[in-house]
Amino acid sequence: MGFTIAKKKIIFYTWISLGFFLLFPLNAYFNYRETFFVRSVNAFWLSLYFAALNFIFYEYVLQNIKLNRKKILPSILIILAMVFLYSFGWFGFRHACILLHIYVPFITYPSVLTGVLNQSSYGVFTILIFGIAKHIYNYIQLRQSAQQLVIEKQQEELNYLKSQTNPHFLFNTLNNIYSLAQEKSDLAPESILRLSKILRYMLYETNVPNIPLEQEWKIVTDYIALEKLRYDDSLNITVSYSLRDHEYQLPPLLLIPLVQNAFKHGVSETSAVPFLDVTLMVDEQQYLTFVVRNSTGKKTGSPENTKNIGLPNLRRQLELLYTDYDLILQRNDSEYTATLKINLASHVKNELYHH
Repeated sequence: MGFTIAKKKIIFYTWISLGFFLLFPLNAYFNYRETFFVRSVNAFWLSLYFAALNFIFYEYVLQNIKLNRKKILPSILIILAMVFLYSFGWFGFRHACILLHIYVPFITYPSVLTGVLNQSSYGVFTILIFGIAKHIYNYIQLRQSAQQLVIEKQQEELNYLKSQTNPHFLFNTLNNIYSLAQEKSDLAPESILRLSKILRYMLYETNVPNIPLEQEWKIVTDYIALEKLRYDDSLNITVSYSLRDHEYQLPPLLLIPLVQNAFKHGVSETSAVPFLDVTLMVDEQQYLTFVVRNSTGKKTGSPENTKNIGLPNLRRQLELLYTDYDLILQRNDSEYTATLKINLASHVKNELYHH
């Protein structure tokens, strides 16, 4: 981790140094074209020196300056040392490059002090340039860190919601099988077999962000077939679906809560002839419409106001997964209708769902 951070910092300072370096050849090209190459070489050594110096200053010196009583004297000495390096240090480095014939002076100074004062302007300029760039860089890093924390928090919440869905689904299904077993129904073995298929799906095929919509539809119909075993032929079930494209994707087990709710709080409470109509369709604009209409008993309030994990859980998952959706619940004295509309193109596409 430390090596990665240091590498990122080096890359950052390299890019800033390159931008700083290019200022000088650009100026030379327009104003001193006859000495363009020589001035570019001079700019390279100037940029190299101040890039290293600013890296030390912003990454190490500023972090170690303390203004308390115990640390104030060492801090003052460090600051004075940096001032020396930005002024006399650069002038000395420049003079050494001149002696090595790798730097061509275009100005001759009558004294060292005059040269230091004149050349110090480069130091002040680089402090400002690197300081502004460093501030912007830190701000961007802070924003990214804050966004990453939000993503991780939402990922944890989404995982928790999914972890609630599976046991809740399993608990209700086992209750149904228990009822069949109590009645010593011949359908109990078949219900266990159907449940095992659903559990296999939940264990091995739902640990991904999205699955084909046809696959989600299959688990819905399998669940309906499992629930139907509890009822005789009096239960009228109609299912239909229409897809424009077989490439549509959906988070796994997103549709199940509405169907589960229809059986638990609707069909099972119906005193008259029970029915269930389930329709799934996706139009050419990638708008999914999932309608679950079922018979129900006396109007005692919305199932969402009862002790029901499924619907609040579903609403929260939709908030985390999509930016354009609508869940409409309607109820009268004899039937209950849940309509889920999702713009599949509005799925939140980021690393939140790629874990």
